Amino acid sequence: MILANAFCLFFFLDETLRSLASPSSPQGPELHGWRPPVDCVRANELCAAESNCSSRYRTLRQCLAGRDRNTMLANKECQAALEVLQESPLYDCRCKRGMKKELQCLQIYWSIHLGLTEGEEFYEASPYEPVTARLSDIFRLASIFSGTGADPAVSTKSNHCLDAAKACNLNDNCKKLRSSYISICNREISPTERCNRRKCHKALRQFFDRVPSEYTYRMLFCSCQDQACAERRRQTILPSCSYEDKEKPNCLDLRSLCRTDHLCRSRLADFHANCRASYQTLTSCPTDNYQACLGSYAGMIGFDITPNYVDSSPTGIVVSPWCSCRGSGNMEEECEKFLKDFTENPCLRNAIQAFGNGTDVNLSPKSPPFQATQAPRVDKTPSLPDDLSDSTSLGTSVISTCTSVQDQGLKANNSKELSMCFTELTTNIIPGSKRVIKPNSGPRRTRPSAALTAASFLMLKLAL
Repeated sequence: MILANAFCLFFFLDETLRSLASPSSPQGPELHGWRPPVDCVRANELCAAESNCSSRYRTLRQCLAGRDRNTMLANKECQAALEVLQESPLYDCRCKRGMKKELQCLQIYWSIHLGLTEGEEFYEASPYEPVTARLSDIFRLASIFSGTGADPAVSTKSNHCLDAAKACNLNDNCKKLRSSYISICNREISPTERCNRRKCHKALRQFFDRVPSEYTYRMLFCSCQDQACAERRRQTILPSCSYEDKEKPNCLDLRSLCRTDHLCRSRLADFHANCRASYQTLTSCPTDNYQACLGSYAGMIGFDITPNYVDSSPTGIVVSPWCSCRGSGNMEEECEKFLKDFTENPCLRNAIQAFGNGTDVNLSPKSPPFQATQAPRVDKTPSLPDDLSDSTSLGTSVISTCTSVQDQGLKANNSKELSMCFTELTTNIIPGSKRVIKPNSGPRRTRPSAALTAASFLMLKLAL
């Protein structure tokens, strides 16, 4: 009997020590309830395969039809449907910009999330998956496609925007889609109607969604040393058709119009998520990712909220939608805040300048932040005609990359075009949380203490 009790006691202590020595499971608010997100089309298929989820989803869609959030939540059946769907894959689903079923994916996303927001929010969460690419990736591809090296001495004397158009003409897809939107946006309908803006916007969306960024970015964010170059940059999207109008609408009215369309609403939300000015980061961008901001900006072109350069200043970068805050009444403060997210946005300005300079951000704390200065504005000059007969011979100016500077052994100079070579910090970030895991870190084992080992031995002796 004594031996049996001793064996049981020893077995219990052994299991206790094993549990202490086993890897600890991740806990904490960051990981509680976390699920890897799937695209909303796939999440909808998973939901349809479960009777409980599919029935609740149909109920929620009926609840949202023509009702505001408070009215919907007052209905117990609607509230129960919303609670069930918050535990389904639909709640965490996201979309990819330019995906095959993008509109369907966004419709599914907003059918859930419009019921979760209290009224109209100033900043809405982006329905798109986070961007992981960096500007340095674009620079490498641009250097490969151009087939030449970067000579800073020649680069500063070149018209980078003209060179970008020539590079586009060397790519069949870029040339085809660029020629298409230029033709459509320049086609006059009648003496009173200069173009079909709806078709022009559609052609622009196709260009920026289907042509690789190494071509579109060079045309849209090229750096300039003179007004002729800057005016060409401003004319990239054919603003007389796609951007300008007889009168400027109120910015809040323009935002409300945009939010009635799932695609426009999503692109605007994505811009705010990636370009909203942050004073807690190195670059003034929310995620310290210039590529994410520039991609979100380009994603708004071809919608009612289309932004563009406000003038042909070669150095003072100011962009804005075609709107003003006149007639805002008691909403003027909110209107000015919305407009300044474009006109006085350090994240967006720094991202455009960084691309023009051929630089990316270094997340190392030893490096000083990239400081962008804004030169005095100059008066707007008359529009220059878009040159449809761009030469197909590639100019000598290409985007400067860090690798080319190192390979050629060039030394940094004090020219106005600031040259910086940055490295990137690689971290693993769990999607949907702010927790960062170091690459070499892992679950720690808790070693059983000597005191517990001695205690178990003593108790065993007493039992015997």
